[in-house]
Amino acid sequence: MTTDATADTTAAGTEHSAHGYITRKDDYLKRLRRIEGQARGLQRMVDDDEYCIDILTQLSAMTKALQAVGLGLLEDHMNHCVVHAAQESDEAGQAKVDEAMAAITRLVKS
Repeated sequence: MTTDATADTTAAGTEHSAHGYITRKDDYLKRLRRIEGQARGLQRMVDDDEYCIDILTQLSAMTKALQAVGLGLLEDHMNHCVVHAAQESDEAGQAKVDEAMAAITRLVKS
């Protein structure tokens, strides 16, 4: 598998031009940087002995932000990678659906 955004060989052995999230990459990076800032803020809150409920409130906000990124990436994957694989062959499409279902299972369990 390559890390090049112009060509990627998938687990099913198919090749496509870019990852599904490529058009929203800057948005995802901004959101992840904001989440990184939230994590640093949580560390400061604990270090400063802030009230438990206030920390839990911020932790909940950070968790929801991470879930939003995950759901966005999943949507991009379904709309790009899964659709592309399904157009190539039934087997490639099924492999991508299986891969997506495993990712969904991990997201739901987290």
